[in-house]
Amino acid sequence: MDAAGHGDRKAKSSIILRLLDHAEHNWPQLTKVQASYHGSFAYITGVLPGSEQIPLFRLRYGGSARSFGFAIYSPARDRYQDAILLTGLPTRSPQQALDTACTLHIAALGHGPEPEPPTKLRCHPIRWTPRMFAQFNGYK
Repeated sequence: MDAAGHGDRKAKSSIILRLLDHAEHNWPQLTKVQASYHGSFAYITGVLPGSEQIPLFRLRYGGSARSFGFAIYSPARDRYQDAILLTGLPTRSPQQALDTACTLHIAALGHGPEPEPPTKLRCHPIRWTPRMFAQFNGYK
């Protein structure tokens, strides 16, 4: 992506490979996933059977190869809007961004989700309370 003001080929190919693999196993409604890059942003488009292309989401590189900012494409507004992933977090992996966008966009097109949706998503609260932090760390 744009780790130091210029394109990073390795990061770009890592993103698209991860998305292609994840889409193949979890979103058979898509025949392909494409990415275009502009600065620190990756714009992800899904390709449906019949070559129809639908903008899905935008990733924002934040310095970590594991955590990207997420903005979903809004067809009503014809723009990308910062959003929260299905996990409840605003940043995470490209695969989780794909799951969130496909759940919204593919269902809106009349293509229902697969009978067994992705189950390897991690769910974390948006804000930790002291009690939750203590329980998570094994304190009573």
